[in-house]
Amino acid sequence: MNSKIRTVLGDIPPEKLGVTYMHEHLIIESEIVKNNFDHIYLPSVEEAISEVLLCKKVGVQSMVDCMPTGAGRNAQKLKKISVETGINIVATTGLHHDRYYNQDDEIEKLNSEQLAQLFINEIENGMDNTDVKAGIIKVSTSGPKIKDREFKLFEAAAIAINETGAPIISHCEHGTGALEQINLLNRLGINLSRVTLSHTDKENDHVYHQEILSSGINVEYDQSLRQGTEVKPQSAQLTVAMINAGFVSQIMLGTDGARRSLWSSLGGTPGLSWLYSGWSKKLEDLGVSQEQLNKLFISNPASMLTFSS
Repeated sequence: MNSKIRTVLGDIPPEKLGVTYMHEHLIIESEIVKNNFDHIYLPSVEEAISEVLLCKKVGVQSMVDCMPTGAGRNAQKLKKISVETGINIVATTGLHHDRYYNQDDEIEKLNSEQLAQLFINEIENGMDNTDVKAGIIKVSTSGPKIKDREFKLFEAAAIAINETGAPIISHCEHGTGALEQINLLNRLGINLSRVTLSHTDKENDHVYHQEILSSGINVEYDQSLRQGTEVKPQSAQLTVAMINAGFVSQIMLGTDGARRSLWSSLGGTPGLSWLYSGWSKKLEDLGVSQEQLNKLFISNPASMLTFSS
């Protein structure tokens, strides 16, 4: 297989990916989250299976689980969810925001080369002492000012992507810091077409987004579930504006739906499935065609998640 996407059940060709959510959180089970962020504590395989099956029912076929190394990820649980639901799951190596780690965690003491080797091992051999492999690298910043920890992480990601060909997904805190990330990625020689920025639609400045997308980088808009009751949601209007500006091939969608209050299976609303079943209709009402929706949900993720040779 020349073109491959790495899932928790093994490599698949891009054409097998189908409708894809690009930024999900199906399992989060660290003690830090349990103690400090219990609204996003998601330890249950059974609950995740129930929610994912609701997504499958409306046509979703694949998800990227974006909890990376040491932050509450569980490789075996992700594998079980994939087996039980038939949904492709791409798991994540890399590091999250520093709030999800203790300062004395061993992973925080590693230099960029050591971090890179950890990421490479998780992509090529398996995560958390399993044979379940990661298919994407996560990086994160806290805002416009790049911290030393974050620079080290980006350096490690640059080494790992050069070694493995894996794609990169990033966390932009409150939607900020995207331009600074782009500058750093360029300095490190990373091909921006291999990188997807998350959460940038928390910032609704269309000029900001034009500048982001003009760099050639990809974005993943994920504020839909939080704006579902609005008639003309800001994120939907932003998506349409960027499509009309010529960036349809660089935009993808996800829910970032870690909050228990968003899951239908936990009594929340509107449910992860609504991104594809409901948000798509809001986009259509604003003029987005089925062909364009297919790019956002199918062909763009398939291109982005494919390993480079």
